[in-house]
Amino acid sequence: MIAEDSVLLRIGLVKVLQTAGFEVAAETDDADGLLAAVEEHRPDIAVVDVRMPPGFTDEGVHAALLIRRQWPDTAVLLLSQYVEERYAADLLTAHTSGIGYLLKQRVADVEDFIAALRRVASGGTALDPQVVAQLLVRRHRDPLDRLTPREREVLEAMAQGRSNAGIAEGLAISESAVAKHINSIFVKLDLPVADGDHRRVLAVLRFLGVG
Repeated sequence: MIAEDSVLLRIGLVKVLQTAGFEVAAETDDADGLLAAVEEHRPDIAVVDVRMPPGFTDEGVHAALLIRRQWPDTAVLLLSQYVEERYAADLLTAHTSGIGYLLKQRVADVEDFIAALRRVASGGTALDPQVVAQLLVRRHRDPLDRLTPREREVLEAMAQGRSNAGIAEGLAISESAVAKHINSIFVKLDLPVADGDHRRVLAVLRFLGVG
């Protein structure tokens, strides 16, 4: 499902997704059309522009929040022309899975864009590096002083939705080293084992100062 008011970008997205093996169930240029299409088709993921008719403000964000609330099996990947960290923070505060927020310029890197799309569709997250940087600026205090520079790099990659394998490749270290860094991060951020699989999400939220 694609919701984008720019005809050229929408056509481009359709071609990119179809080439990658996705079935595009529907496409629309406004939030009302998006919600109607999601209700009808129940897609695995909706790719949504942040600003759409009629107001061109935050229609896409409100639609995304409604979709995740009413149809939790549908993931949402938001696309934005500019970094608007408030919207990303709103999404992450409300939902910690099946959510992505990328700048539109990332679509040009087709391989990374498709990887992010698949990650979000499978219940993960994908945050644009510039969005992550802006969210870090928003924090009034830093509770992460105990982390080493390498642990910060690992946690930032986690915030972008990277898997352990993806982090290892990006930082040129082994997956076992990544796992050790992540365990150390959990300890230093006081995230006990009792939190189970949610520790990874909680670590990222603390890193971003969200929630």
